[in-house]
Order: sequence, then structure tokens, then C-alpha cells
Amino acid sequence: MTARPVVLLTNAESLVVGFAMYAQSLILPQLLQLPEATGFGLGQSMVAMGLWMLPGGLMMMLVSPVGAKISAARTPKVTLALGSAVVAVGYLLSVLLMGSTWGITVSVMVISSGVGLAYGAMPALIMGSVPHSETGSANSFNTLMRSVGTSVAGAVVGVVLAQMTHEVGGITMPSEKGFQTGLLIGAGVAAVAALIACAIPGKASREAEEHIEHPELETA
Repeated sequence: MTARPVVLLTNAESLVVGFAMYAQSLILPQLLQLPEATGFGLGQSMVAMGLWMLPGGLMMMLVSPVGAKISAARTPKVTLALGSAVVAVGYLLSVLLMGSTWGITVSVMVISSGVGLAYGAMPALIMGSVPHSETGSANSFNTLMRSVGTSVAGAVVGVVLAQMTHEVGGITMPSEKGFQTGLLIGAGVAAVAALIACAIPGKASREAEEHIEHPELETA
């Protein structure tokens, strides 16, 4: 099942989109909460940080119906590629706007919008390319690949921030360049996700495959 081209590439897409989604969740909250004495931290409390990040979740909810309309008009593949590209743009914005709370909020909103588009399209691609009897297994495996992506993101971002550090008041903490590097990695991974989405074959033919595997389903 997972060797079918649409399923295989969609699962690869899930891994990189999972990475791109999670990396900003590890980086931007830290930027918001680090003290201003660092020269780049924004000195927000944990509650304030959550409120600044909140619009991202709202945007993900709002763009979901839009993604469904794009998928219906242009296929889920287009929605997936568009969502991945939007995530990449959001990461680039975060590098440029990381010096202000509003800048980070705008970046989170853009990234979350892209994630909402991409996450809504992937199940549609999976469902359209496997027989009905395999949809549960196929979607479960796709979800697993997203989790692998988030785990890899945690490891990569952790290594980057742990290696690129400086001292402030005798305390070692990630440097501004470390955060910028992490965000640029996220942008690069999102760009790769857009390329993978473009490589996914066109309209899936689940019905044709079902007839091949179960000829008794064909009508006279």
C-alpha cells in the first residue's frame, strides 16, 4: 500500500511538513520569552507568549474551509503545494520580523495558515489513492510520518540552539544567529515540501485499482 506513488510521496510530504510545523513551535515561543537583556528576546511572560501565538491556531481553523474549496476546484495536490509554499514564506517573514511581538504573531499566522492548508490536503490525497478497505491503515501511517517529522524537528532544532550559544550575565543561552539558523532550516524544509508536493502524481484512481484487485465489483 505504501509503495503506491501517491501514498509514498504524500507520506514523505507528511514527514517534512511535520518538521516545518513543529520547528517554529520550538523557536518562536523562546524568542518571545527570552529577556530583553539578550538584545533580541522580547521579555514576554508565558501567558503573554501563549496569547501572541494564539492567532496562529485561529488562522489554521479559518483556512481549513478555504483549503477544501481549493482541493475541490484544483485537486488536493495543488492545496498541498500551496500550503507548503506559504509555510516557507512564513519562516522567511519570521527571520525578518523576529525583533517584535507583532512580527512574530504575523509570522505564526502565515505559517499556521500554510500548515492548515497542507494538513487538510494530505488525508484527501491518501483517501483518493487507496481502496476503501485500506483507508484506515493508510491514514494511520500518514499520521505516524507526521510524528516522525516533529521528532526530527525537535532533535535538529535542539542541536542548532545548543551549539550556537552566547553568554548573557554569565548564563549560556542560544544566540540570535542560532534562532535565525533554525528558522532558515524551517524555511528550507518547507520549500522541499512544496517540491515534493509538485512531484505527486495527478488525480488518483482508487476506483480503477479496486476494479483491478476486485473484478467482481465491476458492473455488467
